[in-house]
Amino acid sequence: MYHHLLVPIDGSELSERAAEASLELARKVGARVTGFVVEPDPPLPNLGSHPANYSRDADEHLVRTEAHAQEVLGQFAAKAAAQGVPFAGRFKRTDGVDDAILDAADEYGCDTIVMITHGRGTFGELLFGSHTKKLMARTKLPLLVLH
Repeated sequence: MYHHLLVPIDGSELSERAAEASLELARKVGARVTGFVVEPDPPLPNLGSHPANYSRDADEHLVRTEAHAQEVLGQFAAKAAAQGVPFAGRFKRTDGVDDAILDAADEYGCDTIVMITHGRGTFGELLFGSHTKKLMARTKLPLLVLH
C-alpha cells in the first residue's frame, strides 16, 4: 500500500513536519518519496504597466520561484539521503494547487499523499480555504493528513 509517497511542501515550518513524518513512514515501510512544490504563476500585469516592465518582473518571478522550489526540495532531498530513503524532487508552476497535486500523484505513480493541515478551523477555512480538505473530497488515493 505505501510504496510511493507524494509529499506537497512549501518550505514552511508545517511542511517541514510533513517532510519529516513522510520520511519516517517511508523508512519504516520501504517506500520512496516524491517531494512536490507548487509555485505560483507570475501575477498578471497591472493596467497601464509597460510591457517591458511586466516582462522583467515576470522573469524575476520565474527565477525567484524556481530558486525557492529548488532550495526547499534540496533540503528535503538531504534529509531523505541521511535516512536512506529514495527521493525525487519535483515542482510545478501554477495557481491551481489542488489540481497540480492530484496530477503529480498520477503522473509520478504515487499511491499515497502525505499533507499537513494548518488546522485553522471553520472561520480560517472560510477565509483562506483548505487544500487538504479539497483534496480529501477529490482524491481516490489514501491521504495521510498531519496536524
